[in-house]
Amino acid sequence: MTQQHHALSDKQWERMSAHLPPVLGRPGRNDRLFIDGVLWIAKTGSPWRDLPAHLGAWAQVYQRFARWSERGHFNALFLALQEPDHEQLRVDGTSCKAHQASAGAQKKMVLKQLASLAVG
Repeated sequence: MTQQHHALSDKQWERMSAHLPPVLGRPGRNDRLFIDGVLWIAKTGSPWRDLPAHLGAWAQVYQRFARWSERGHFNALFLALQEPDHEQLRVDGTSCKAHQASAGAQKKMVLKQLASLAVG
């Protein structure tokens, strides 16, 4: 397949196609063309009516997109394809132990404890 700017590569499609929902409606629909159309809309931010004709009729692509969204197909696809990057993992206050003062401890007690740590 000739590679277009917004289209999936053969390698990307091969990886994604294994996780697509089963065909329930009319057979013969081109899943790859549909995904390419959705990606074109997502990447360009254009309205659905501006979808290029070679990616399908905009109304049909939109209807299928809406059905997939309602049924959770995109969420399932994203979960199946995600590759978490643990090198970019960040730790924030939701996973760190709070300081005693944040739980209502008296400040005098906290200052005494800090002073003893600094001395000892």
